Amino acid sequence: MEQIQASPDRPHGPPDLAMPTLAMLRTALSAGWRDFLAAPTFGLVAGAACVLAGWVMVAITAASGNTFWFVLAVFAFPMAAPFAAFGTYEVSRRRARGASTGFRDILKVLWAERGGQLPWLNGLMVVVLLFWFFLGHMIFALFLGLKPMTNIMSSGEVFLSPNGLAMLAMGTFVGGCFALLFYAVCVIGLPMLLDRDVDYVTAMIRSVGVVIHNPVPMLAWAALVAIALFLAMLPGFLGLLLVLPWLGHASWHLYDQLRQAGAQV
Repeated sequence: MEQIQASPDRPHGPPDLAMPTLAMLRTALSAGWRDFLAAPTFGLVAGAACVLAGWVMVAITAASGNTFWFVLAVFAFPMAAPFAAFGTYEVSRRRARGASTGFRDILKVLWAERGGQLPWLNGLMVVVLLFWFFLGHMIFALFLGLKPMTNIMSSGEVFLSPNGLAMLAMGTFVGGCFALLFYAVCVIGLPMLLDRDVDYVTAMIRSVGVVIHNPVPMLAWAALVAIALFLAMLPGFLGLLLVLPWLGHASWHLYDQLRQAGAQV
């Protein structure tokens, strides 16, 4: 079997990328599901970690009595999903090359990334997430600032009052903008950092460029990912056990199709 190393064997610079098509999305989903069935261990562990993180969020917000923060965390949760699925990219990459997909092999590659570009992108996204929490609090204060922190799970005021509805509308819009920003930066940028010797700024720019220049298929992919993650979180986050690794594998295959087709042009 081929032995895949961390960064020394990666091609230098960003690859040429083809234009995505809707057919590529279907191929990515089916290939991602095959990868998950063939090598489910790492994906299940990543999914279980996210389920546990969801339970912790619920417990903390319930114990503090500030369930308003739970909504902010739920909006932020799918934004962090690409990073949780990063290891599944490596599983799919190794399967395509006939290399080992053992749990320890994947962890070695991920550990090697600590000195690369991924931590820089992670750090930037953490800053953006913190800003989202700050902005979400400001939106709450703008519309309901004269009232105590409302328990949105039990109070009808948030859903029925004009200010509450306006707050939800504004928060949903702003949260959607943040989620779209995360998506545009990560959808191609994250797998590119694993595949190529490239700095994180270049990966981000190329990723955003693919989304901007191909809005129909890339926004269709964004909608599919968002809906799938939302539905997966409904049954106590348990759906993430399957959906998160599946989408992780599929995301790698989408990038890989763009890379391979771009190399043939």
